[in-house]
Amino acid sequence: MDKKVIITIGRQFGSGGKRVASAIGERLGIPVYDQELIDSAARKSGLSPEFLKKSDEHRHLFGLGGILGLGRFWHNPGNLMDDNELFRIQSEAIRDLAQEGNAIFVGRASDYVLRDMETVDVFICAPIEVRKQRVAERLGITPQEAEEVIVKNDKIRKDYYDLFTLGDNWGVASNYDLCIDSSLLGIEETADLIIRFCEKYLSLQDK
Repeated sequence: MDKKVIITIGRQFGSGGKRVASAIGERLGIPVYDQELIDSAARKSGLSPEFLKKSDEHRHLFGLGGILGLGRFWHNPGNLMDDNELFRIQSEAIRDLAQEGNAIFVGRASDYVLRDMETVDVFICAPIEVRKQRVAERLGITPQEAEEVIVKNDKIRKDYYDLFTLGDNWGVASNYDLCIDSSLLGIEETADLIIRFCEKYLSLQDK
């Protein structure tokens, strides 16, 4: 593609969204940012990557303090970062990287963070039975345990997105340019389909 390419990918837990993003990045030679945003945010803020990673992981483990009206990671606020401040730092890192060049962003409400820029916003889903199998195999747990993990992580992702986008509704089709069930074509062909969509979509934007 001749044009600058910024792709944001939201995904249900266990849908293979990160793998799809990685496949797209490899084909197009574009960097993929997920956990890598922690390092970028650390460089920009002057904080240690370990501190930001600890705060980010704590959010995934316990959910958002803000959801409970506490506004902080209340379990140990002296050693962790305020929810809003963590979102602000990560958002600044996302915007800086998007302005620098081609990029693929996974999660972190990146479609909302970059809403004033030209992006291709994708949401990847899959049936619960498919996701249970993937998660069970990946984590070495039972399908029943996998379902519990899926429900918990989907809730955290939805709460995070809906809180910081003021209820923009995570996973609702009208919020995205393309929604796709990765179980229909598999990881590699899903990546190919998204690339073809991006090529067509970006060419239409020039007309």
